[in-house]
Amino acid sequence: MTSHQTTQTMKPASAAKKLGVYLEATPAEFREGVVSRTELNALQTDPPEWLRELRRNGPHPRPVIAAKLGISISGLARGGITDALTTEQIEALKKDDPEWLQKERATQAEVRKETARIKEKQAEKAAKADRSRS
Repeated sequence: MTSHQTTQTMKPASAAKKLGVYLEATPAEFREGVVSRTELNALQTDPPEWLRELRRNGPHPRPVIAAKLGISISGLARGGITDALTTEQIEALKKDDPEWLQKERATQAEVRKETARIKEKQAEKAAKADRSRS
């Protein structure tokens, strides 16, 4: 009995998400085909010029925009940003620093602080439980 390995493939949307690029800005041959795990790994380790260009200048998908602005994806939506933005547009937003962006950054900072506090509290609880077992 022989076992043969089937090639894992994914839709272009999944591959674009893993690569951190906006699907609509990728070349047609990328959007219209399927991407194997091997091809994805090759794109990640040795990106072609189109991928380097997209990562550098955009347009970028919402998760990348949110990360570059230091806010959540929900914060983007609350700020009215629903479309992909280029690096230049993101930099202009940072420079303008509108009130909604300041508010979302403050909200994100509070969320991070609260997450750290909860994590610390859980670690203390686990350490206390370990000491009581000993």
